[in-house]
Amino acid sequence: MSRIHRLPDHLVNQIAAGEVVERPASALKELLENSLDADASRITVDLGQGGIQLIRVNDDGNGISQDDLSLALHRHATSKISSLDDLEQVSTLGFRGEGLASIASVSRMTLVSRTADSEHAWSVSALDGTLEAPEPAAHAPGTTVEVADIYFNTPARRKFLKSESTEFAHCATVFERVALAYPHVEFLLRHNGRVVNRLPSESLADRVGRLLGKDFVAAALDIDEAAGPLAIAGFAASPSLSKAGRDAQYCFVNGRFVRDKLLAHAVRQAYRDVLHHERQPCYALFLRVPPEAVDVNVHPTKVEVRFRESQAVHQFVFHAVNRRLATTRTREAGQADTGDDRPADTDAPDTDAPAIRPDTASPTPHYSAGGNGSAGFAYRGGTRPLDLKAAEGGLDTYRLLFGDIESRERASAGVRPAGSDDGDAPAPQTGSPLEPAPALTTGDDTLPPLGFAIAQLHGVYVLAQNAAGLIIVDMHAAHERIVYERLKRAFDRDGLPNQPLLIPVTFPADRFEVATAADQAELLARLGFELTVLGPAQLAVRARPALLADADPVSLARATLAEVRELGASEAITARRDEMLATMACHGAVRANRPLTLTEMNALLRDMEATERSDQCNHGRPTWRQLSMKELDGLFLRGQ
Repeated sequence: MSRIHRLPDHLVNQIAAGEVVERPASALKELLENSLDADASRITVDLGQGGIQLIRVNDDGNGISQDDLSLALHRHATSKISSLDDLEQVSTLGFRGEGLASIASVSRMTLVSRTADSEHAWSVSALDGTLEAPEPAAHAPGTTVEVADIYFNTPARRKFLKSESTEFAHCATVFERVALAYPHVEFLLRHNGRVVNRLPSESLADRVGRLLGKDFVAAALDIDEAAGPLAIAGFAASPSLSKAGRDAQYCFVNGRFVRDKLLAHAVRQAYRDVLHHERQPCYALFLRVPPEAVDVNVHPTKVEVRFRESQAVHQFVFHAVNRRLATTRTREAGQADTGDDRPADTDAPDTDAPAIRPDTASPTPHYSAGGNGSAGFAYRGGTRPLDLKAAEGGLDTYRLLFGDIESRERASAGVRPAGSDDGDAPAPQTGSPLEPAPALTTGDDTLPPLGFAIAQLHGVYVLAQNAAGLIIVDMHAAHERIVYERLKRAFDRDGLPNQPLLIPVTFPADRFEVATAADQAELLARLGFELTVLGPAQLAVRARPALLADADPVSLARATLAEVRELGASEAITARRDEMLATMACHGAVRANRPLTLTEMNALLRDMEATERSDQCNHGRPTWRQLSMKELDGLFLRGQ
C-alpha cells in the first residue's frame, strides 16, 4: 500500500488547472477579470485557433512592479486579500491568487507589465510551470498576458477540447458577458488576426443593445430599483420577446456574471403571469449587494454565489421585476409623433415596441367619481401632454363616422341604454359588485392612448384609431387579462363575491367531481361558487362568481372542480392560486365570434388602459398591436 506523501507544486497547479481552466474560455475569463481588477479602461483580446493556440490580453491598467512580477505566477499569491475579513467582504473579481499559476502550469505563458511610475516594463516567462528570471521589455503602462498552446503538456486534457469554432464560440460568450457588465471599458476582440468585436466606452443601454441585439432593445423595459443596501438595474424584455432556451438571460452580482437558481427563480416568478410556461424570459439584470452579504467563494470558477439573506434578495428581485412588468405600453400607445411632419419617403417600418428610454415617464390614468353610481374614467395625459396636432385627423374621422355614438358615451358615462339586449358585454355592468368598467368621458382636448374603436373584424379583433395610427386588439385575450386581474384582487381581499342563481342549474357529474364539491366546499365558496350535491352523480350550481356572470355556469363549475381536484390540499391551492384563477378568467372572458357594439369595444379599450399587464393575456400572448402611420404608408409605398 502506498505511503501518504506531498505532491509537487507543479502537479498541484495542474490539478487546480483542471478545475479553474476547463477550456480556453476559462483562461480568458481569469485574464479579463485581472485586467478589470487593475482598473483598465481599454482591453484588447487576441485569440488564435479559438484560443487553443493563443490567448493574448492587453490592458492599460495599473500594471505590476518588477518585485511582484515573478510572485504573480506563484500559487495563492495575490494583492487583493490578506485576511479572513478581506475574504468575507471581497469586492474584486479575482481573489484566490491561483488563476495565473494554474494557467502557467498547462501552457507557455509570457507576462509583460509596467506601472505608471516605471521607466520601462519587465517580462517574465513560464514554461510548463518553470519560471524564468524577469527581463526588461518595451511596453506601455499596463499589462499583457500571452498564453500559448494551452494543455500542450497534458495531452489527455487537450484531446477533450472541441473544434476551433466551438472553442471560439465559448471565448466570445465569455468576452460578451464581461463586456456587458463594464460598459465604461473599451473592448476589442480579434480572432486569427481579424477584428470580431469592437466595443467603445458607452452607456449601459448602448452596450446592451450592441451585444444583445436590436430586438432586445426594442422590447426592453428598464429597471432601476433600490431598497436599503440592495439595488438592481438593467433591462427585462417584454414578454412578447421570449425564447425557447435560456441563452438570453444575463444576471450579474456586483459586476460578476453568475448562474444562480435563486435569482433565476425570482425573475421567473415575476414573469409567470405574462409568459407561457414553456417560454423563457430575456433579461440583463445587474444586482448590487454589500460584499459581506454574498459569498463568492463557493465554486471553483466563481460562477455561483450564496446570499446570506437569500429570502430578502429573492423578494427584492421579484418585486422589482414584477412592478416593471405590471406597467403596460397601452398608456404610451398614442404618443408616437406620427403627424403631418412624418417623412413622405418612408422606408421599411421599424418595430412597434418602444426603445430603451430610462428617463421616460408614462402617463397615468386619473379616476374620478361618475354619475349614476358608476365609476367614471377621465383620461389625463400625465407628465407628457399629447400632441393634439397629431391626433386631429384621427378625431375628425372618428367624429364624422361615429359622432352620435361618441356623444352618447360622453353623456351616459358608460351606462347602457335602456332596452339594450347586449346582456353579455365583456365589461362588468353598472352595479357590479366589484370595480365596474370605467366609462370614457374624455374631453375635446385629450385622446386616450388606445384611441376609439371603429370596427370589429370577423368577431375576433377590435380595430381602433389613435394618434399614432391603427390599433388591433385581440378581444378575447385582452378581456381575459382584465377579468384575471380583477379575480386576483377580489380573491386576495375576501374571496370572490357570488351571484345566486334564480333557478339552480343541475348537471351530471362523475364521482370525483361530487367528492371534490363535498370536500372543498369552503374553498369553492371563496371562489364564488355554491355547489350542492343532489346525488352520487349529480350536482347543482346555486351561485357563481359575480365577475363571471356571463360565463356558462356548468362549464365554469366543471373547470374549477378539475383545477381544485388537481391541486389538492388548500396549501397547494394557495400556492397555485394564479393558475386556478387564470382558468376561471379564460372561461369568463368574452369569446371570439361574439359581436360587440362600439360602446362595448370602447369600454374594453378603456379597461385595457387601466389594467396592469394588459399587454399580454394570461398565457403570454400579446393582446394588442400598433400599426403606425409610417408603417401603413410603407405598406402602400406612399412617398416612394
